[in-house]
Amino acid sequence: MTLEEVRGQDNTMEAAERVQSAGTALDDLLVAAKKQDYLTVGVYESAKVMNVDPDSVAFCVLATDEEYECDIALQIHFTLIQAFCFDNGINVVRVNDIARLADLVGADAAGGEPKDAHCILVTSPSANPWKDPSLDKLSLFCEESRSACDWVPAITLPER
Repeated sequence: MTLEEVRGQDNTMEAAERVQSAGTALDDLLVAAKKQDYLTVGVYESAKVMNVDPDSVAFCVLATDEEYECDIALQIHFTLIQAFCFDNGINVVRVNDIARLADLVGADAAGGEPKDAHCILVTSPSANPWKDPSLDKLSLFCEESRSACDWVPAITLPER
């Protein structure tokens, strides 16, 4: 085994640990934000918040799975949301398990159709910004990912 191969294995293991750590941080952040009522769930609801008060948005989660990968309208919404987030310095991540994410944020509507959990914003009042260690970890993860040219990193949520 060459030195380059050993370094490649180390980098792969470090990347997997980073993604796992980020998944745990995202889980913790969403639970904490839900308790504080700092979540906006849904593509259209998120677009409204971004339009009315973009400074209140602290973090953005875009979620999809195989069922929605070919949904062109959803992909266009994602592109516009990502562009808005990049222009306003908002970190964005992708999650590929929309069912798990919907369970985590309680996006199940009672008796009706489930709420749209394709876009989730973590908001923070501008007057009294909310600080959370998980948000700091995720911000660092996103910054490190961007330095590796991964503009919208994918995160895997931990199993419950």
